[in-house]
Amino acid sequence: MRNPSPALALRQARLQLLEHGDFPVEGIDERVARSWRRSLAAGLSPGARLLDSQHAGGIGLRDTLAFNVDLLSHSRPVMEFLFQQVRHSQGMVILADQRGTLMHTLGHPDFLGKAERVALSCGANWHEQYRGTNAIGTALIEASGVEIHGGEHFLERNGFLTCTAAPILSAKGELLGIIDISGDHRSGHPHTLGLVSMAASMIENRLLSATCRRQVRLHLHAQLEGIGSVAEGILVLSDDGWIVGANRSGLAQLHLTAHDLGATPLARAMDVRLDDLLARQQRRPGQPTQVHLADGATCFVQVQTDRLAFPAIALSAASLPGATPQDALSRLDTGDLRWRSASDKARRVMDKPIPLLIQGESGVGKELFARALHDSGARRDGPFVAINCAALPENLVEAELFGYTPGAFTGARREGSPGRLREAHGGTLFLDEIGDMPLGLQTRLLRVLQERRVTPLGGGRSVDVDFALVCASHCKLREAAESGRFRSDLYYRINGLTVLLPALRERTDFQALTERLLRNLHPELDLHIAPDLLARLSAHAWPGNLRQYVNLLRTASAMLDPHETCIAWQHLPDDWLQDLAPALVPSGQHAPPPASLAEASHNLGELSRLAIRQALDASRGNMSQAARRLGISRQTLYRKLSD
Repeated sequence: MRNPSPALALRQARLQLLEHGDFPVEGIDERVARSWRRSLAAGLSPGARLLDSQHAGGIGLRDTLAFNVDLLSHSRPVMEFLFQQVRHSQGMVILADQRGTLMHTLGHPDFLGKAERVALSCGANWHEQYRGTNAIGTALIEASGVEIHGGEHFLERNGFLTCTAAPILSAKGELLGIIDISGDHRSGHPHTLGLVSMAASMIENRLLSATCRRQVRLHLHAQLEGIGSVAEGILVLSDDGWIVGANRSGLAQLHLTAHDLGATPLARAMDVRLDDLLARQQRRPGQPTQVHLADGATCFVQVQTDRLAFPAIALSAASLPGATPQDALSRLDTGDLRWRSASDKARRVMDKPIPLLIQGESGVGKELFARALHDSGARRDGPFVAINCAALPENLVEAELFGYTPGAFTGARREGSPGRLREAHGGTLFLDEIGDMPLGLQTRLLRVLQERRVTPLGGGRSVDVDFALVCASHCKLREAAESGRFRSDLYYRINGLTVLLPALRERTDFQALTERLLRNLHPELDLHIAPDLLARLSAHAWPGNLRQYVNLLRTASAMLDPHETCIAWQHLPDDWLQDLAPALVPSGQHAPPPASLAEASHNLGELSRLAIRQALDASRGNMSQAARRLGISRQTLYRKLSD
């Protein structure tokens, strides 16, 4: 609650207003000053008599109530709760519609008589243009929570009041009405504005869930326990994954405004797609999923909908009108924003005569990315020819690329060879680790790219070639070109567009990526990883990136018993237990890694306790933060501590 304007400043301002038609703004809240000016512009005078012309009665009030039946039905229980909190102050709780008409009130008998003398009763309209500065009318104009205390009211007759109001908004950000607490100005409380704002949020959440019950809704909060509370964010989604509605907490968490509704796909706001969320919901109904937001923050998301055919909703979103097709590149997207940025850029050039250069550490999936790009483009029916320039013997690279005529060199096949460049005709040529190509061959490759013709070794007729060119390298080719280790003219020829794939340790979609990798390895099983192990794996440095991680998942899943679906510590190879277990020991302590898989199994309890101890130390005793670090709920953490 802000401090009310000093009485002296208000009296001086009111005197100036009456004598000169204007007033100084020093010492007056800027919203109150704006409202006083609007009241003046509406032709009101501070000492004017109250007019009853703006009072709806009989049929008019019944029409207003009928039009706002949903708002009324969901507001009444909240108003009753709110009134219980302020009953001691002998005030009243008021609900007004979007025009300022009072529709429902709950009040202390000792205050109702005073309220009726200033028309603070059902049917009266408290818009600013009729009642001057007041919490209900000013909140309507300002579209935010407002407190008007005593002499801040424009009409002198309302100066005995202190009023606090907050707007109630729809899922689309439209103003539906106002919730207000009014009472004697001597009984104001510093927390009233917070209480009214909370009540408005409660009404908004009830309305949103009721009016959008047949649409997919996401309930989200930074803490797992926050889902279902008044502080949770709620998003309403279209069947093709666009955010079409939200409460204020949902907009705030995603850094969006009401203007973004209907114009923002879910995949732009967080590292997950709607069909992935629905698939997870189908596998584990009611269980929230941890995701990363566009700003890098994490939150928990729970899917809710009352639609009868829930499992079928958008699981094949690509078939819906206007939906983005789920092509090969989209199927690789598990939500990391850097990976998605690279994918979006590559899409723009994939069917144009622009070469693509993919940079990234070894094992990040450069060839997988290139193959998916090929399968998603217009050349998908043509060949995809992949050549690892670092894996071929130097004396065979030229023959492998350009082909040769019969008898061109000792050991050549009698019929000769067309070469990989000609094999790529009509499709895509992928040159992996092109930075390791010998300088002499770089010259020949440059000529082919310029002329689009290939001449085989041993002479013979040149042949036209047409292919999309995608190159990849783990080294920084620009630096190699600047140092003379790579031809600069070839670098600029292959670098039509460069995209950088993030290392696994840098990705923000580790959980979703893990789920996809497990599905690819064992599509017939519903495998998952124990939360404490998943948290440790996500923090690992992964020098071998995806290639290394896939190998580990393949081995660990092979260690599962026939009835098991959860990969845990006992399923890891011994060397991985040695790599991961020391990281679980708190700072300043040392523990030898388990010597064998059997020993690790016996020490799983100790590993779990060490992990919990480290998480609590890192979180300085904050249980919620420690639970998030471990990838478990706070209730599970309490249970493990009591074991």
